[in-house]
Amino acid sequence: MIGCQLSRPSVAWYLSLVLSPGLEPMRTVLLFLALGGMLVASLALAAYLWWDMGQVEMGVHGLIALILGALFSLALGGGLMALVFYSHRRGYDDRQNRPDD
Repeated sequence: MIGCQLSRPSVAWYLSLVLSPGLEPMRTVLLFLALGGMLVASLALAAYLWWDMGQVEMGVHGLIALILGALFSLALGGGLMALVFYSHRRGYDDRQNRPDD
């Protein structure tokens, strides 16, 4: 077929299919699949790196420091997210963005 060119659909066309109003369940499934895939990939990478460090010796104090550091990081992230939600629900963000009257 000389002169016949097949055009490839644009990214906007694919997005219009996924973002159409009737496909909310499909969007939810795709979101969970994407997030689940990222979780599995990150856990696989963490496990690979953990076992690959087999030659590195870490004592009890190192493991305690590692666990406490991870817990502190999670607590700090959770506390900051709680402050964000608290600030939003109390309307503190709205007061800052309003022009002076």
